[in-house]
Amino acid sequence: MRSFEPPRRILMGPGPSDVSPRVLAALARPTIGHLDPAFQALMEEIKSALAEVMKAPGHACVPLPAPGSAGMEAALQNLLEPGDRAVVAVNGQFGERMAEIAARAGAEVARVDHDWGLPVDPERVGAALKAGKTKLLAFVHAETSTGARSDAGPLCALAHDCGALSIVDCVTSLGGIEVDAEGWGADVIYSGTQKCLSAPPGLSPFAVSAAARAAIDARAAPPRTWLFDMGLLMGYWGGAGGRTYHHTAPINALYGLHEALIALLEEGLAASHARHLRMHEALAAGLEAAGLELLVAPADRLPQLNAVKVPDGVDEAAARGRMLARYNLEIGAGLGPLRGRIWRIGLMGASATPWHVRLCLTALTDALAAQNYPDASRAALAAADAKLGD
Repeated sequence: MRSFEPPRRILMGPGPSDVSPRVLAALARPTIGHLDPAFQALMEEIKSALAEVMKAPGHACVPLPAPGSAGMEAALQNLLEPGDRAVVAVNGQFGERMAEIAARAGAEVARVDHDWGLPVDPERVGAALKAGKTKLLAFVHAETSTGARSDAGPLCALAHDCGALSIVDCVTSLGGIEVDAEGWGADVIYSGTQKCLSAPPGLSPFAVSAAARAAIDARAAPPRTWLFDMGLLMGYWGGAGGRTYHHTAPINALYGLHEALIALLEEGLAASHARHLRMHEALAAGLEAAGLELLVAPADRLPQLNAVKVPDGVDEAAARGRMLARYNLEIGAGLGPLRGRIWRIGLMGASATPWHVRLCLTALTDALAAQNYPDASRAALAAADAKLGD
């Protein structure tokens, strides 16, 4: 066995995204103990920064020691007890996962199914909430499987009007578009580090409101999870009288998250959102100039995750393979009913730059031309450059 030397890839799929050199450097700093006073000071800075980027000043904000799916599991397993009714909006793969985890928690799951590629419909969700006493509403803000964005504020308000809590999946949102836990009235939001934060996968930023904490405290029995039991976790992340040992924190991963949060706050949330939108508009213009279509209607598109329809007669896997082999560029395939029908192109964090846009258009048009699709590289790049203006 030899030391692993990973190939140099450019990551423009649905995640992970490229990790900036400053975050990689932070990951390599010396490991210290997870109860060291210096590390505990770092934990406090991470909590404060998460509250700022999630716009969650009244929430308890911590990073869970696992990827974004852990945030989903923690939210649903902590809030749901057997027999509770949960309304889950399903408009893609990750809404499907929410429904499955809610069922595993013993809940009665009322699904509100949508065609993949559409945003969550507040009218249909409202009707489902009113159909029975409901503990919570769960939905995905930025559906990574389709590139569709749902309007979180009205959905959270519907839940509260019906006396229900709200859980919002922001795994692909945070850093790329507006996330506003307080403004939405969201009770739990969670995210991941490997998307628009441009840190490696392995942590899940998590924010929980006072109302959700009260619901957890009022459970008849402990949640069906130990590692993600919020009562135990909150004791470790700053309980009364000092920290209570719960687990050995992923110390170096938290160094990386800390640095990624510093970089995001240095850029500014509004500036980061504007950068992601500008890159999306350039990519979309180039794709359309090449004769390609996006899955999601313009008003509902995520700037950071672009679902592109595969033209008839094109082998999508072969195109991705050529892009990887010739350009070291990774894009993603479709999931579920969209498998073989779309490519998913990420413009997230450090991967949302003019260079990435131009490289992706060059590589994709080359891969299409190799399958006798009309060569549109010049038109695609000209259209993108017109949007980029640099």
